Amino acid sequence: MKKVIIAEDLITIVEKDKSFFNRTDIRAISAATNEEILALHRTERADLIITNLDLLEMNAENLCALIRNDDGLRSVSIIIVCAETAANLQRCIHCKANAFITTPVNHAVLLQEAYLLLHVTPRRSCRIDLKLKMEGKSREKPFTGLTENISASGMLFRSAAIFFEGDSIRCSFSLPGPTRISASADIVRVLKNKNKPFAKHLYGVIFSDISDNDISAINAFVEKH
Repeated sequence: MKKVIIAEDLITIVEKDKSFFNRTDIRAISAATNEEILALHRTERADLIITNLDLLEMNAENLCALIRNDDGLRSVSIIIVCAETAANLQRCIHCKANAFITTPVNHAVLLQEAYLLLHVTPRRSCRIDLKLKMEGKSREKPFTGLTENISASGMLFRSAAIFFEGDSIRCSFSLPGPTRISASADIVRVLKNKNKPFAKHLYGVIFSDISDNDISAINAFVEKH
């Protein structure tokens, strides 16, 4: 069970669109202030904290200093959300946060950072070039595409469908052999061909909801090849 403590005004962002935060192995706990976040972390020993740079009573700088200077608390990952100013970005760097995201928050980017921090492994996720036909739906509209590469955390695919960063899709494809993969994913990167406006576009996605069996199947295939 992964535990995530989130500032109250940010929790609606991570819980929207049936993201991986709604899975049974993720427990999201909301807190109104950074003081409450600290108290919860002392008792819950969270895996990830998502908070604002400035909240009433305690700012993120003080919160991070208390956490990073405590041997029992420091191992948690921290994402800080702030307005995009040079002063704020410098403050985030001094906080020793693992990541910072500027407002207005792109929920796909926030989910991507949270996913990566919650699924850190001793080695990086391997990605291989693999062309597979895929089918999917977005806002109940079907689309087709062709994968360019894939890993257990996401993939790059080409499609004539039009998507934007932050869009959510449901997709399925078959690995060589009998294995059928189905997953929900968030569009985190859009590569449009400016010279050929009617050409198919490339989309980078991160899987937001995928079964452990499907993750294992992809990892096994990648390692084999």
